[in-house]
Amino acid sequence: MSQGKPSLSQALSHTLQQQILFGDICPGQKLPSQRRLSEAYQLSRATVREAIKDLELKQMVETRHGGGSHCRNLLAPHFDMPVEGIGDNFEFQLQVLEMRAALEGEAAYYAALRATDQQMESIAEEYRAMQQRSSGHTTLAKAKADLRFHMMIAEASHHLLVVCFSQIFYSRYFNAIYGVLDRTLKRHGRYPDGISAQHTQIYQALRNRQPDLARKVAVEHIEYTRRQLEETE
Repeated sequence: MSQGKPSLSQALSHTLQQQILFGDICPGQKLPSQRRLSEAYQLSRATVREAIKDLELKQMVETRHGGGSHCRNLLAPHFDMPVEGIGDNFEFQLQVLEMRAALEGEAAYYAALRATDQQMESIAEEYRAMQQRSSGHTTLAKAKADLRFHMMIAEASHHLLVVCFSQIFYSRYFNAIYGVLDRTLKRHGRYPDGISAQHTQIYQALRNRQPDLARKVAVEHIEYTRRQLEETE
């Protein structure tokens, strides 16, 4: 016996699910308001509310009172590794860099393929701002700027698992990543020139839509940072 035609609310829920699964709506991002969805899809507000409720039941979005509905990180409930007290451990920092090499290589590859023109322009603006912040700022500020640049690339990949894991990874292991930069700075008195040059290579490969090159230079960037860390010991 065939199933009946899906209701309007089910159809809208499916459409929004597809946007989430294909990275058009990123974890943490706010969904369009119910009014805008109603206008965009020519549906009643009641139908839109029903579709949002379906997404909530599937644990794909959460609705905050007065704050609208936000896409959830679908991996977060399944990732609960304690990290307290190990962020400044040398061996753990090496492991974090090894994982970053794999993660950021894939993020750069898919971003070069899939980033929208608007996302490319946002990455360009952040790249230019990051270059201007290369001197005269604290190590903490530089670490945050560095990760913001890489997180924007991950979000532009339109790869749900890359985005979800990047968000979890960066938020949980920021202290370890900050520790790498701090160790490097203390040893050299400044950031190695290679880091800025590699950011430029990554940015240019993205702008030129060269996915294989983007993956290659992104991995090389993290491996270079890893070597810098090893030299501090």
